[in-house]
Amino acid sequence: IVVGPRSALFMPFKELGVIVLDEEHAPSYKQTPPVPAPYYHAREVAMAAGRLTGATVIMGSATPDVVTYHLARGGRYQLLELPKRVMGHRQRIEGQALRLQIESAYRQTAVDPDDALTIPLPPIQVVDLRHELRAGNRSIFSRALEKALTETLDRGEQAILFLNRRGTATFVICRDCGHVLTCPRCDMPLTYHRPRMLLACHHCGRQEPPHSDCPQCGSKRIRYFGLGTEKVEEEVQQRWPNARITRWDTDTTAGRDTHETLLASFINQEADVLVGTQMIAKGLDLPLVTLVGVISADVSLGLPDYRTGERAFQLLAQVAGRAGRGLLGGRVIIQTYQPEHYAVRAAAEHDYASFYIDEIRFRTQHSLPPFRRMAKLVLVDPVNERGKFAAEQLARGLRQHVREKALSATEVLGPTPPFFSRVDGRFRWQILLRTPNPTRLLSDFPIPHPWQVDIDPVSIL
Repeated sequence: IVVGPRSALFMPFKELGVIVLDEEHAPSYKQTPPVPAPYYHAREVAMAAGRLTGATVIMGSATPDVVTYHLARGGRYQLLELPKRVMGHRQRIEGQALRLQIESAYRQTAVDPDDALTIPLPPIQVVDLRHELRAGNRSIFSRALEKALTETLDRGEQAILFLNRRGTATFVICRDCGHVLTCPRCDMPLTYHRPRMLLACHHCGRQEPPHSDCPQCGSKRIRYFGLGTEKVEEEVQQRWPNARITRWDTDTTAGRDTHETLLASFINQEADVLVGTQMIAKGLDLPLVTLVGVISADVSLGLPDYRTGERAFQLLAQVAGRAGRGLLGGRVIIQTYQPEHYAVRAAAEHDYASFYIDEIRFRTQHSLPPFRRMAKLVLVDPVNERGKFAAEQLARGLRQHVREKALSATEVLGPTPPFFSRVDGRFRWQILLRTPNPTRLLSDFPIPHPWQVDIDPVSIL
């Protein structure tokens, strides 16, 4: 048995029998810039290897990629669904019962020691933060989450607080002139990290000390706004001073073996509350966690990407799955300003099918994958005007090529600066191709160096 990342698929196997892609929806299966080309997807490599060797390919996910699920429903793949959440085997459950000093109800019902036992998914409560504001609550904790966390800690159980954003304050602004402190190399707002007393760019890694006055007007009225995991940790410590808190994000896991150390300390009950970003949402089996609180679901819904809804649903469903994985049960509280969003509603009901219906309707209306494929062409240039000129030339050539070849259902979108328009001092220009067959289009129209060509991109940001 070989366990590895996407590159493991290129090993010289003999008599390959099974290929398993666990969490097949994960965007890390796609090689993307700034990693060098080719920009392949491990899913496609696995399927090709399966065809060449006769191996069975198994793609597993509780929140499958929408395109994969659509193809499975259409008969491209065999679709197998688990109707219940598997808790584990009898030995694990009895060991857990002894550890928690709980008499397990499963002892009477499990006959075969190897029988897999199941437990229901945890109930999810969605809190409308607009109502909290109207009620005068300006805390980052809704009344429901504050009450639930207090009860959880009083019982000696554990909780996870999830926010997919690092730092103490996500932007720094001058209250007099309105100037927002940005990275001079990326034009993105700098994030304030109070524990290290620095401003950091999360795109190029630049760091600088905090400003005591505004670099634009000289005012001393510098204020910090926004919310990150460091701020959540501070707020928990202030509100529950006796709680032991562990924060798990890329700022606390930079050293070797830090992931394992943090996880082990939490499993061994050396902490009561785990605060973290998306890295805590996947694969953790923590039977003492009886509460998961999503501080803000809106962080995942605010990006201008066609897969925003899908990513939000996947993230909410996965972090919710960290609750109630043991005999103690559990619950989830999701805080949001958009409780009516279909991704939030579906996640709250553990209902992938309803999410898929809404998502596929959206993609049908806008001719998005799986109904048309996409290619993303990106040019990076330290001189903005030069990059813009080259992008406009290429877009004109592509449009002329589409007309001459009479390519149906093919659109050339752009060029435009993408969402991250400048990174590490270099400007980015992007052209999107929406077409049934991007490979055919680009085989007749070679894209010049140094353009990056990403077919079926996992993001258009």
